Amino acid sequence: MTPLDPGGGIRARGIRRSFGPVHAVQGIDLDAPPGQVTALVGPNGAGKTTALLVLATLLTPDAGEVRVAGFDPVTQADEVRARMGWSPDVFGLYDTLTCQEYLEVMAAAYRLPPAVRAARAEQLLGLARLPYPDAPVHALSRGQKQRLGLARALVHDPAVLLLDEPASGLDPRSRVELRDLLRRLASEGRAVLVSSHILSDLEEVADRVVFVDHGRTVGQHEVGELPVARSARTYRLRALDPAALQRVLERAGVGWVAAGHAGIDVQVLGGEAAAARLLGELVAAGVAVTAFAPVGGSLEAAYLDLVEGQK
Repeated sequence: MTPLDPGGGIRARGIRRSFGPVHAVQGIDLDAPPGQVTALVGPNGAGKTTALLVLATLLTPDAGEVRVAGFDPVTQADEVRARMGWSPDVFGLYDTLTCQEYLEVMAAAYRLPPAVRAARAEQLLGLARLPYPDAPVHALSRGQKQRLGLARALVHDPAVLLLDEPASGLDPRSRVELRDLLRRLASEGRAVLVSSHILSDLEEVADRVVFVDHGRTVGQHEVGELPVARSARTYRLRALDPAALQRVLERAGVGWVAAGHAGIDVQVLGGEAAAARLLGELVAAGVAVTAFAPVGGSLEAAYLDLVEGQK
């Protein structure tokens, strides 16, 4: 086992956690360095939330070693909590309080001085794009509550952020704003670990990714160095003359998966080099191609390929 770095960020090796006969986590390793956004990616039941609960000091692992901001969540839980912000997918709120009051109560819980609590709450409401300080919490939409939960996680200016499905319930504009906020928080030197099923959003914000499946880590990569998919990848094509496009594809021996108003979906085996060759053949044949792009991002393709390789 590689020795754990005593410095900042998150490092975990060999996390295991069972609930009776259910082995939720069977060997998760992950690294989330300071100054970067790390994506935790896996299907339902892969062990993501259980691993986050261990990192957040809310579950004791059956085995493994963990450091969060340089401290052990098992033996130094108070030190971790003082430096870690946690925003779960589902969390309780004090519905009778206003947004301002709620954040001030959280600031008091983290023992911020009384003189700075109101100002800190006001600052975080602006950061989370919640311009309703006097609105009762129960009147907020699902997406607004998610943003309030993120503001709560930032009350004590943590060095590490653990976010479980932070984009759940957010509208498209709010998701863009969330991506910008996470990039900003990472640029300030924080370690940001995000679990989400919205891989397109993660691909735009993450610096690195940890893939998990069946309670185990199946890969860790810098986003810019994701492995090239070994299996066929679907590309969507559009042209000014769809019939001409179909004729050239048939002559090239490329069958399409589906054809409709959105374009023609084809499967390309051989990675980006094969896709580039196909595009060159279409242009050389005089087809006026107006769109040629993979269906789904490289993060999704790499994940599916890694999981398939485990079978």
